[in-house]
Amino acid sequence: MIKIDSHQHFWKFDPVRDSWIGDNMSAIQRDFMPGDLKPVLDKFGIDGCVAVQADQSEAETEFLLDLAGKHDFIKGVVGWVDLRAADAGKRIEHYSKFEKLKGFRHVLQGETDRALMLNPQFMDGVRALKRHDLAYDILIFPDQLGYTHEFVKKFEGTRFVVDHIAKPDIKNKNMDKWEMGIRALGRHENVYCKISGMITEADWYDWVLLDFKPYLDVVFETFGAGRVMFGSDWPVCNVAGGYQQMLSVVKNYIAKLSADEQARFWGLNAAEFYKLK
Repeated sequence: MIKIDSHQHFWKFDPVRDSWIGDNMSAIQRDFMPGDLKPVLDKFGIDGCVAVQADQSEAETEFLLDLAGKHDFIKGVVGWVDLRAADAGKRIEHYSKFEKLKGFRHVLQGETDRALMLNPQFMDGVRALKRHDLAYDILIFPDQLGYTHEFVKKFEGTRFVVDHIAKPDIKNKNMDKWEMGIRALGRHENVYCKISGMITEADWYDWVLLDFKPYLDVVFETFGAGRVMFGSDWPVCNVAGGYQQMLSVVKNYIAKLSADEQARFWGLNAAEFYKLK
């Protein structure tokens, strides 16, 4: 059974560029490179990973593609281009020539304009992805789920994946509005969901496995075993425990699934979604 970590990051820590990594996240205020991740993946039997952008620059895309070219275990890259730019289509075409470039992402969760995904220029950029058979990672907070539903309705056939189950407020056990939004998104067969990043939305110092069950119930009921994938969100997960703790959450939950469903969750869905080799 192939195992793929569909969501992790690399960076050379820059306190100005990476200002989102505050002092309460001191565990990740340092460099994280392939040499740090490979032993972790080996320890837990993970065969490969998808490196996802953490900085909104084409320099980030180049950085990740360079690492992927040097390390076979990095199976794919989700990069960044300015999807609102007039030349977005040309930039996407340029990066599409890199074998390991599998998609793009924008940090929508941090935008003042909560409905930025509905911006006409942004949507023009997203339309270019389908022309090059590339995917789009949706990074949002629950308050943006309604806008995101309107967004995905406009792109039949484009491959979308929701990162971190849309970051529900697990710490405070809030889920009603999140659940409604997630179920609406899940009605679109071209939308997948990464079961990733959950421990960082819980109480970092006092979460238990049962905290995640109601959210995982909703995600699996909505997307089914065929449209979910494992992601660690390493190294960000280190602020709330670490790789082993993130694994414990999903291992405990999927133990009830069939062998085929578990295989899809651990790697087959990610390999098919991102068209990994």
